[in-house]
Amino acid sequence: MREKTERIIHEWTDSCDAEVSIAVLGGAWKPSILTLLGEHGVLRFGELGRLLKDPTARVLTRQLRELEDDGLIIRTVYRQVPPKVEYRLSDLGASAAPLLAELTAWGTLYAGTQREASAAKTAENEAVA
Repeated sequence: MREKTERIIHEWTDSCDAEVSIAVLGGAWKPSILTLLGEHGVLRFGELGRLLKDPTARVLTRQLRELEDDGLIIRTVYRQVPPKVEYRLSDLGASAAPLLAELTAWGTLYAGTQREASAAKTAENEAVA
C-alpha cells in the first residue's frame, strides 16, 4: 500500500470512506487503466499507452506504480531481452469494476447536462445579439 493511502486509512478516522476510494482510484489515468485492463485482461506498457492516447511515459509509469502499490494491479516482469512487462487486474482491482461503471455512467450524464446547458446559453446569447 502506498504511504499516502496508508496515511488516509489510518489517520483520517473521521473521514468519509469515499475519500479513501478517491485517493486510491483518483488520478490522471487510473480509472481508464483499470477499465482497459478489465476489458483486455493483460496489457503491456506500450499497449496501455496507445489505448490511452499516449499519456507521457512518466505519468503512465507513476499511475501504474501507484495502482500496483495499492494492490489493484499485478505487474509481471519476464526476464528476457528486451524486457517484457505485463499488467493485469488483481482480484481487488477487478472488484472496482462496478464502481468504475457507475462513475462512467454518471460522467456521461453530467457531461450531457453541461453540454445542453452550454448550448442553451449560446443560443440565448445569439438571440440577444
